This record gives sequence, structure tokens and C-alpha cells, in this order.
Amino acid sequence: MSPTKVLITVKTYPAISSKYEELVCTAGFREDGKRVRIYPVQFRKKSYNEQYRKYDWIELDLVKNDSDFRPESYRPYSFDSDINIVGHIGTDKNWTERKKIVLQKVYTNLHELIAEAHNKDVCTSLAVFKPKKILDFRVESVEREWDKKKLERLRQMNLFETVTTSGKFEVVRKLPYKFSYQFKDEAGTESCLMIEDWEIGQLYWNCLAKYEGDESKAADVRKKYFDDFAQTKDLYLFLGASQVHHFPSKNPFMIIGTFQPKKELTGSLF
Repeated sequence: MSPTKVLITVKTYPAISSKYEELVCTAGFREDGKRVRIYPVQFRKKSYNEQYRKYDWIELDLVKNDSDFRPESYRPYSFDSDINIVGHIGTDKNWTERKKIVLQKVYTNLHELIAEAHNKDVCTSLAVFKPKKILDFRVESVEREWDKKKLERLRQMNLFETVTTSGKFEVVRKLPYKFSYQFKDEAGTESCLMIEDWEIGQLYWNCLAKYEGDESKAADVRKKYFDDFAQTKDLYLFLGASQVHHFPSKNPFMIIGTFQPKKELTGSLF
């Protein structure tokens, strides 16, 4: 089997699964520009040398995920499959090299994207989307603890006895807040989508530590995602459709990452 080369652009916040333990959904682009989803990945159990960053080029043995009808969905050949980091694309010249790969196909009309997702001959489940305008950034309280039944199953599977290079494995903390963008597309349609990106979760925990546990300040990550990304950057959204809700839901998409180079100056000064 020849390894597949993928540019990683998305890592979702870890979730727990009664079947696969703790998992991360990864997505990116192959060398031919096609979008690809890699799931499931036991990311935090991988060795340090295999824990890739966003915009790393990785090589791994991928096979089509036969249990997932979405055309972009692949899985590692096995949980033990090696992941080799073979390169990285930086932010030089305002993300020029990243843009060449990421912005090959950009959607601007959410209704058209959803119609394409619901079309069983196309079944698009990953997309780069450019909102016309970000209207708001929402923060909502949610359950603070993982589902107890799932945790008990994980204990029965001896997950907590698993030892990694950094010591005894512990399930990632559950975020006590849900973060969402409210936005308008080019047709004027307003939508509100939840942000599942790992980075927004890590930003919350960093803020909580910075403000010594003061959640009234730690929950305010809007300075980065609204005041910065939405107001001063050229913001694009990586969207992903849930397998469970892909066909039943009117809008199966959620935000699984952001792409935010600086705004380019256009036009002449004279």
C-alpha cells in the first residue's frame, strides 16, 4: 500500500466515543487538491513525533471508510498505522502557498452547498465557505461533563490505564460552552453554525488559566474570533457535514476550522 500525502487544515476538538475511546476528526487536502476526511484518529495516543500540526504535510496508509457514505471519508488502515510528518506550509507572503491549495474551490451560497450535500450523486460533506458578513459570535453554556455512560464504558475498556509517553492517559476536558458564528451569505441568508475547531477549545482553556479560573473572562474568546478574525482578517470557514445528520437535517454543516489570512489591499492609491 502506497502512503497518501495530506495537508492537514482541520483538527476538531476531541470527543469521546463508547466504541473508539477518545477521537479527533482530521481533514485536509491531498496533493491533487481533493478534500479528505481522516476518521477515526486516536490523536492524543500517538507518539509526539506523530502528533501533527495544522498545515503539516503528513503521509499515512489510508483506506476508504466503508462504513461512511461520504465520499471524502477515509480512515487509517489501522490505529497502529504510522503517521509521518514530511513537511509544513508556513504563513510567508500572507499565506500564499496555503491559499493555492485551500482556495481552489470556495462556496459563497450556503443554500447551494446544502443542495449539493443532499444530492446523493455528489454528497459533498467538506467545503471551504466564504461568508458575506459575520454578524455575531455566540457563547452558550452546555453540559460540563461527558456522558457518564460513555465514561463508564471507557473505564471498562481500561482507557484510563493506558500509559502514553507523557504518563497515564486522561480523557480531554469537556468544554462547558458552545461557540458559534452567526453570518450572512452572498444571497442574504442568515445562518448560525457551531464551531468545533480544536483551536477554539484550547483558546478557552488558555484564557481560563490566564484569568485564574474566571469564566466571565475566559468565555470571552470573541476578541480573537469576532474582533480579530471576523473584523480585520479575510475570513473563510472550513465546513463539515455530520454523517448522522447529513441527509435528515436541513443544514448538516458545522464549522470545523477557520482560514484567516490578512486582508489584501486592492485598487490603486491614485
